[in-house]
Amino acid sequence: MAINLQKGQKIDIGLSKLSVGLGWKPNEGTGFDFDLDASAFMINATKLIPDEPFFVFYGNTDSPDQALHHTGDDPTGGNSDEGDDESIQVDLTKIDNRIQEILFVVTIHDAIQRKQNYGQVRDSYIRIVDDSNGQEVAKYELGEDFSIETAIEFGRLYKRDGKWKFEASGIGYKEDLAFFLSKYFKGQIIK
Repeated sequence: MAINLQKGQKIDIGLSKLSVGLGWKPNEGTGFDFDLDASAFMINATKLIPDEPFFVFYGNTDSPDQALHHTGDDPTGGNSDEGDDESIQVDLTKIDNRIQEILFVVTIHDAIQRKQNYGQVRDSYIRIVDDSNGQEVAKYELGEDFSIETAIEFGRLYKRDGKWKFEASGIGYKEDLAFFLSKYFKGQIIK
């Protein structure tokens, strides 16, 4: 039976191959489609992405160590009626030794121009699925009203004492993807 996580709750993963599924349902009537984008930031002990390819998103679907694979962009939020809108497959046995943490962030594309925020999105969640049997292990539903936020750190995988754990973060930001890149990557991003 899956664990329903609360904000800040941490669990041992106990898996080597898993999928991180993210879902949401945009409210109707905002004038524009909602394009939410899931990203994974693979960071080292100094809280930085060691190299650009360790930032996994719809434009870079595979990490250089082949540990993460983004399954593709859902520009409308229409997939969650039958499953996750976007998902990232993770093989913890392949993670580069420098990586100590993986942050899962969802941003609203062109949120400022479209005057969109998470207050206009409902039923947002992150879940961990065991890839060996397709069973949901844990799920965190974003229950708070993020009325001005345009990006959410949903959760993070992190390594402690040689074991991988997951924390349901639920941290909102009034920022875009560029903010996270400037925070976690000090090199030059090539577009």
